[in-house]
Amino acid sequence: MKWFTNPQTLEELKKEYKRLAMKHHPDIGGNDSDMKEINAEYDTLFERLKNIHQSADGKTYTAKTETTETPNQFKDIINRLITLTDITIEICGSWLWITGNTYQHRNVLKHLQFKYSKSKNAWYYHTEGYRKSHGKIYSLDEIRDLYGSETVMSKPQMQLQVV
Repeated sequence: MKWFTNPQTLEELKKEYKRLAMKHHPDIGGNDSDMKEINAEYDTLFERLKNIHQSADGKTYTAKTETTETPNQFKDIINRLITLTDITIEICGSWLWITGNTYQHRNVLKHLQFKYSKSKNAWYYHTEGYRKSHGKIYSLDEIRDLYGSETVMSKPQMQLQVV
């Protein structure tokens, strides 16, 4: 693999994809051919890792039921998010959290199937197969502590400068 550094779980793959997209996406100054290579590698790795996850205590496990998520779902979401301004994109486990000045982007987030958590003052996204199996309510900081967090500020679209 040229772009990915041997991810062992789906969560690691998604974190690496987000980092690569933030650096190489054509809308933020990257190269179109590089992004196509990154997407092709992501698709291949996704098929291998789609049911391999990491628990809150860092142990790797294989999901009991096969995921319904497709590789394009996550790629499409990241590609739309990285062009939004004044937001922070965060991956906690297999969830995406969006914080910052999100009000101006609420319609885009709703279209991408994000939901708003009033108690956490953040938007979140997860695959359809998730079902909460406990009655505990965690703060966003507790979620970060449990599942780890990868935070990247969004990069707005490159703007042409008048010379």
